[in-house]
Parts: sequence; structure tokens; C-alpha cells
Amino acid sequence: MRKSLLALVAAGLLTTATLTACDDGGDTEATGGNAPATTNGGSEQVTGEGGIGVILPDTKSSQRWKSDDPRYLEAAFKKAGVKYSIVNAEGDKEEFKRLAETMLDKGFKVLVIVNLDSVSGKAVIDNAHSRGVPVIDYDRLTLNGAADYYVSFDNEAVGQLQAQELLKCLDQKKVTNAVVAELNGSPTDNNATLFKNGYDTVLSAKYDAAQLIKGPDQWVPDWDNDEGREMFALMLKQYPNIGGVLAANDGLGNSAIEVLREKKLNGKVPVTGQDATTQGLQNILVGDQCMTVYKDVKQEAEAAAGLAINLFNGVKPGLKDKLKDPESGLYIPFLRLLPKAITIKNVKEVVDVGFVDVEKLCNAKYKEACKRAKVIK
Repeated sequence: MRKSLLALVAAGLLTTATLTACDDGGDTEATGGNAPATTNGGSEQVTGEGGIGVILPDTKSSQRWKSDDPRYLEAAFKKAGVKYSIVNAEGDKEEFKRLAETMLDKGFKVLVIVNLDSVSGKAVIDNAHSRGVPVIDYDRLTLNGAADYYVSFDNEAVGQLQAQELLKCLDQKKVTNAVVAELNGSPTDNNATLFKNGYDTVLSAKYDAAQLIKGPDQWVPDWDNDEGREMFALMLKQYPNIGGVLAANDGLGNSAIEVLREKKLNGKVPVTGQDATTQGLQNILVGDQCMTVYKDVKQEAEAAAGLAINLFNGVKPGLKDKLKDPESGLYIPFLRLLPKAITIKNVKEVVDVGFVDVEKLCNAKYKEACKRAKVIK
């Protein structure tokens, strides 16, 4: 396991300007032994003792937290033969802290967390560190939290891909001087800030050159898709000439698409996304969404599990990269992974690797679209 983890690190870590070199400073009941201990309800008790604890944030903002990550993490832990418990806070910050407290009381040796915000995330990390338990920030960095490790994708690169592909889609539609609306993620999620930093570096140059017009720009609390839909409806009312939408993920992208569909503007106004969800890919197949970003959740989960398993076994791997926490100034050991843009041209790639279920993706409603995109014959 140690060799495979180090191989992954060697293959997946590349230093960028935002990084520094190391010199810089389905519900089942949990059981004992090596049996799975997985829950999808924040109100359910943590069971099992002395293993690796994983706390996921919610099941609403993205399908990954409900199905994808638990599946891949569970498979990695089972393969290694370690005890574990995977639970979900269901968007409740106090429940997030309670779940961690229960795990620590039960003697869990390592925590892997996806914070709901940095305040509650830091409280969990402080609690764990006071008991000598290492913590891995998974996918989202806890600002000022001082986690022992951070495993995620290059999130500024995600935003850059979104903006670059949006520009391509506008060019393909021969749209000039488009008004671009930005529908950002949650203001309490550092990843959302990084995504925005990424796409703003690309779009700002176009705004400054008067090649695009900066339109409404809003953050969506807790990545709430319903709230995102209401926000975008108001955006479109105030700016009926919106020509492109930089939506931070597929859920918010679909919120915008639903509003555009009501105005018969779907397919005419390019919309971005992220996560390569089934819904996002279906929107791409029918031309309502310009692109999404594929982040290999399996790779991310296996990388985080590998770190956790090593820590559980008393091994502290050294990582090539570190990421500076903008609040504390600390450099957190960072296992950095690379994202990939998905458009109508390469939807088949995420199907071929088994990331999405082709039968669900290409159901009766989308079968012909799948054929046109050569996803199926």
C-alpha cells in the first residue's frame, strides 16, 4: 500500500505557482472487525471502534457525497482490511462536530473530513489534535485548521478550465461582447473561492479588453440548487441579455438551465458545470450545457484512503507539494490531482472509465443523444 501510494504521489503531483516545494515550510449497520460501517444519515450513530473515520458534508449539493465517494472509500478500506466508519453530516454543522466527537470518543485513530465550513471544520481538527489524532482535509481545505494533510484537485485549474471552455462555446456560437453571469459556489467553501480565482483570472482579461461584459456575480450559500435557481431567475430578469453563464458546478448549472428553459433560451446561452454528474452530462448531450469538469473521484478517494491507511498503520508519508493556507500562513502537505474538461466531444471518456452508469446516462430520454455523441451504438 505504501508503494502504491508513493507511486500515485509521484505521478499525480506537479508544482504550480500556488504551491510550494516541501522546503517552504446505501446504509448498512456498522459492525466490528473489518466489516463496513457506512451511513448516509447524519442522525445515525457512529458505530465501530478504533478505525478510520470519514465525515462527508451532505447529500444535496452533489451526488458524489451520497454515492460516489462512500463507494470508493469503502472499497479501499475493505481491500486494506482496516476498520472504518463513513458518515454524512447532511449539511448540519453541529451534527458534523457531534459525529467527530463520537468517533474520537470511540477511539478512532484517523479522521478524514470534508468540511461544511472552516469554523466547524477547525473545531473538529482542534478536537482531534488535542487527542493526538491526525486529520486529512478531503477535497476542501479547512482554513486556519492546520490539518495534517490535504487531498484534492487543483481547484484553481478547475476554474480555469470552466472559463476557457465557456470562451470556446461562445466562439462556436459566434457570440461577441457577451454578458457573462457568474453563479459561484458557497462563500464558506474555500474550494468555491479557488474555483472563482481560477475562472476570474481568465475572464477578467476578457472584461478588461472589452471582449466580454461582466454581468451579475453572486455566491450561492451552501451550494443550494434551489436558491441558485432563484438567484439566476433574478439575474436574468435584471440582465435579459445574458450571453453566458459560469456556473460553479453541475447542480448550479442545471438551476440556470431550468430558468433558461422556461424562457426558451436553453441551448442558446452556454452554461458551465463541474463534477461530471449524470445530470450534467445529460445536459451536455442535449446541448443545454457547454461543459463540465471531470475530477476522478475514484482517484481522489483512493489517494485519501491510502494516506489514512498509512497513518492508521503509523506511517507518515512525505508529499512533494504543500499548499499555503491563506488565513494561517501554514503550508499543508498537499496531494494534488489534476482535473479534466468534458464537452460533447469526450463525454464517452467518463463512461468508459466507469465513472457514470451508461444505462442511467443513456436512458430512454437521452438514448438518441447518446448515439449522436457515440457514447453508445
